[in-house]
Amino acid sequence: MTRILLLGGTGDALRIARHLTPRDVYSLAGLGKVPDDLPCAVRVGGFGGSEGLQRYIEEKAIGLVIDATHPYAARISANAVQAARSAGVACWALRRPAWQPQAGDDWRMVDDWNELTAALAPFRRPLFTLGREPLTHLDEIPAHQFWFVRCLDAHADTARARILAARGPFTLEGERALFALQAFDVLVSKNSGGGATEAKLQVARERGLPVVMLRRPPLPAADREFASTADLLATLRLSN
Repeated sequence: MTRILLLGGTGDALRIARHLTPRDVYSLAGLGKVPDDLPCAVRVGGFGGSEGLQRYIEEKAIGLVIDATHPYAARISANAVQAARSAGVACWALRRPAWQPQAGDDWRMVDDWNELTAALAPFRRPLFTLGREPLTHLDEIPAHQFWFVRCLDAHADTARARILAARGPFTLEGERALFALQAFDVLVSKNSGGGATEAKLQVARERGLPVVMLRRPPLPAADREFASTADLLATLRLSN
């Protein structure tokens, strides 16, 4: 059977990992919880760019690379495609469909942090759901703003920000309660897609709140791309 290297760190990747075998490898960057109940081996840490990943593929006799990383992990995805191509093995990718604005949505699309902060200038109480990036900008909070930052990391609150350490999936009822309690006036989000964190968009729609949405980075074309975990797993079962 083909030995698989699964590049993960997402809920989708974890679901795929539960269908692997003891000879396969699930690779994590080391950010967040490391699962200890999987049937496959778990590797934590980087590879050293595409060349390091290529060496790992060749040394471990990997026959298939599966990229199930976050849609915003563009560098990892590029390294996966390049390393697999150089090693002469296939690279499959899970490309989760992006969310699409619905009737009543007020999305303000931005490409980087500078555009994001400019779009936030009129607001006072933003909820950031971008992961840990806002933590590096806590000393830049404008005098008229108080930030709420939801991410995996536990981090001390500051005089100008509250850090909400939480891991999805998030329920609609829970999001409604959070938005009502904290009275956010704008939501800041990546267009991650999937259902685990989508409830926040419905609550923003219900409350008439704008969403400052960070556009997805371009991702390289893999040998095969899948829009759902179920499709990828079905193909994997047929191929093995």
